[in-house]
Amino acid sequence: MANLRIILGDQLSQDISSLEGYTKSDSVLMAEVNDENTYVAHHVQKLVFILSAMRHFAADIKKQGIDVHYFKLNSSLNLNSFTDAIHQLTKIHHFNKIIITEPGEYRVLKEILTWEKIFQVPVEIREDNRFLSSIKDFKNWAKGRKSLRMEFFYRELRKKTGWLMEGSQPTGGKWNFDQENRKALPKGHQAPLRINFTLNTITKNVMETVQTKFPQNFGKLDYFNWATTRMDALKALDHFIDECLVHYGTFQDAMDSENALLYHSLLSPYLNVGLLVPKEVCLAAIEAYEVGKVPINCVEGFVRQILGWREYIRGIYWLYMPEYEDSNYLEAKRTLPDFYWTADTQMNCLHQSITATRDFAYAHHIQRLMVTGNYALLTGIDPKEIEAWYLAVYIDAFDWVELPNTHGMAIFADGGLLASKPYAASGAYINRMSNYCKNCTFKVKEKSGKNACPFNYLYWNFIMEHESKLKRNPRMSLVYRNLSKKSPTEIEEIRNSTKNHLKSIH
Repeated sequence: MANLRIILGDQLSQDISSLEGYTKSDSVLMAEVNDENTYVAHHVQKLVFILSAMRHFAADIKKQGIDVHYFKLNSSLNLNSFTDAIHQLTKIHHFNKIIITEPGEYRVLKEILTWEKIFQVPVEIREDNRFLSSIKDFKNWAKGRKSLRMEFFYRELRKKTGWLMEGSQPTGGKWNFDQENRKALPKGHQAPLRINFTLNTITKNVMETVQTKFPQNFGKLDYFNWATTRMDALKALDHFIDECLVHYGTFQDAMDSENALLYHSLLSPYLNVGLLVPKEVCLAAIEAYEVGKVPINCVEGFVRQILGWREYIRGIYWLYMPEYEDSNYLEAKRTLPDFYWTADTQMNCLHQSITATRDFAYAHHIQRLMVTGNYALLTGIDPKEIEAWYLAVYIDAFDWVELPNTHGMAIFADGGLLASKPYAASGAYINRMSNYCKNCTFKVKEKSGKNACPFNYLYWNFIMEHESKLKRNPRMSLVYRNLSKKSPTEIEEIRNSTKNHLKSIH
């Protein structure tokens, strides 16, 4: 009995469930199809990373005796979809069943669900065994709850895994150490140099293909420095544990114009395509704590991002899709400003964050949430436009992780299903957590007028504009008390400054 086993571009783990029980009569299909490379205008580094990782993975499993049929993007077949790729293979082979691990994106699942009818064979969709909580587990946890806050889900998984636990109590006496993880970078502080990866022939060939087929796509390849093999991804993990984890928690919210990467792990791309798996990454960090290499606030902050946030976000995505992506609680409708693609703006925080995104296909969570996301929230950018941007420009962006993070956390489009309040902030927050404001055209201390930091008046205009929807939120009560103290003159200046700014960006 011959089975066709499909490996998607974000399923590059040799222990993936779709390969379990492989026999010599089976075949594996991997394909670089047009739909996956063009549904948004992906950053060129993202395309190179995924395509190179796919080709390396296919070569590795071929060496183990697995029959792999691989269709490249630059082949004469010019395949548009996975369905097209299967059609090509079934012209020369007969299969009794198609086996695939559940996809990470709803749009791909919709395609998979058509295959039984199209190919007239059973399609077995297996659970993704790389995650620490299944989609079914999350649905069971969510059932009957009035609110689905990550913190409580995270605690359940801590208890389930026993990670950073002493019996029934959390190690260190607290479930999280957020209060210790919000420090700005000290003046003159030097973050560690990053490990470099050598470009081999496979990656160089992919670069040529991407430059030829996607010459207009966002981003630069000059600074490409990503692992594209399992071996190099493990080196990246070791480098993070040895050199960066010790200060990861302490400075995880900091931003610096001289170093875009700081102490961040840069492991999310490898986790999201399967070159690394969550369990091994968390256990490596926990081991570093247990032998005294790193403090508890740093290891807990890191583990929470993976065991807590990453698993939680996936659960939210599959619990509420497809309706989730169409919500627009704040009725945001403005188009995305051009500077999100060019970085050509006098607002230095945005310029720095977007420039880093262009150069590295990466920006850390505070840059995404409190700079580019905060600006999109305050100016009322249409959810679909800002979400398409995030999905395109970041190397670790796949719909299941990008959509809830942007839709729920960054722009509050789900009305509080995910976040307990909008993550809106004035320039004071950015000034506190970065050195961006020191070299900015605008003055962070000024509240309105042409020289004022736009975040200052945009923030208060946002608060006024959405008072009917936000004032009853208990976490917003202090904000609205402060708003009530503003004079009519101040309010008029805020509104005029906002109006002038919004005119200037379109």
